[in-house]
Amino acid sequence: MIQLHDVDLKLLRVFGTIVKCGGFSAAQAALNVAQSTISEQMAHLEVRLGVKLCERGRSGFRLTEQGQAIYAATQRLLGAVEDFCVDADMLKREVSGTLNLGVIDTTITDPVCPLKQTTQRFVQRGHEVHLNVYIGTPAELEERVIDGRLHLAVGHFPFRVPGLSYSPLYQESHGFFCGRNHVLFGLQEPKVNLLERIAASRIVARGYLQHRDLQALGVDKAAATVDNVEAQAMLILSGAYAGFLPEHYARQWVATGDLEHLGAGRLRLLSTFEIITRRGIASPLILRAFLDELMQCARALAKDL
Repeated sequence: MIQLHDVDLKLLRVFGTIVKCGGFSAAQAALNVAQSTISEQMAHLEVRLGVKLCERGRSGFRLTEQGQAIYAATQRLLGAVEDFCVDADMLKREVSGTLNLGVIDTTITDPVCPLKQTTQRFVQRGHEVHLNVYIGTPAELEERVIDGRLHLAVGHFPFRVPGLSYSPLYQESHGFFCGRNHVLFGLQEPKVNLLERIAASRIVARGYLQHRDLQALGVDKAAATVDNVEAQAMLILSGAYAGFLPEHYARQWVATGDLEHLGAGRLRLLSTFEIITRRGIASPLILRAFLDELMQCARALAKDL
């Protein structure tokens, strides 16, 4: 069995940075060392572990099968070390350490999203916290919370993953939009005819909300599928597609006349945003403090609506 020492943890952190950056050259800036030093460190780590971790050359940087397994184990190990440091801080009854937060994209323009207020209040309380924020799809966020890379994540999660706890936070309103160059833009027709015209149009939907969106429109199949709101907005703004967007995010283009909100009363959907955390894991003090602040801000915003 391999006995890990401080130098091994340092080398594993170097290895993790190399993988995240996509190669030795790209990791130089992040590690602030020369490429020759990185090569020496990786060679030392491979000797310590007894396996070849990566291939590099004209074809680019690539992890070996053993390297992929070691990288996954490294993520778990470093996450456990970080949790230990946070738990040790908890014994001092001080909120300090690193908090890893995940969020889905384009929440920044939502006035009912409590994350901005929570972050401000959390920092103003004098907590010595380093905040890491990761933007990803619901599936990516769930995966990262499960394996410990994220302490918590906020988003809408249509499916339930074993091992995660889901707590409702707030609701996001979605409307159906088309761009200025779309055939439905400025169309004045009765509601029934509008729905028929929509059903005959090219619809774009996010993969994880596709079933909900198509069911609301009475459409069998999407003409385009995306995994984030920005990509969906890009296709709708092109005028070739129509689809649902968060109303707070679309408002900027409605104001300039580049988007039109179709069937505002009939075609409005609500998505419940939830907090996800790992089930059955003792929550460190830093996480509990942030969650308390997050729920307080969410309740305050709900009262103001």
